[in-house]
Amino acid sequence: MGFAASQARMLMLTARQSDLEIQGQFINQARLQIANIVGNLFNVTTNLEPESPQARSIQARIASIQTMDKALEIQLKRLDTQREAIMREREAVEKVISKNIQSSFGTFARNS
Repeated sequence: MGFAASQARMLMLTARQSDLEIQGQFINQARLQIANIVGNLFNVTTNLEPESPQARSIQARIASIQTMDKALEIQLKRLDTQREAIMREREAVEKVISKNIQSSFGTFARNS
């Protein structure tokens, strides 16, 4: 891969890594909001009889919200896996760029 192509690939990988990181931040923010909602719902249930219809309804809501949180957690793990793969590929491209620079400067040094 030539130097220009390597630089273009590095820029693309950097942009993709940034996209994945911001998506991860949005997911973490959503999970934090979910945790706050669940906490508030648990607080509401403390004032109710455990077997009352209202308490059961709130517990069902909590369960469905926790299911959404698990789905977000899976998405976050998927993003982390992609981000790690991009980081490894960036390291490989950095090595290619470094070798291109060394060979270019080596050529110039020999001609001097």
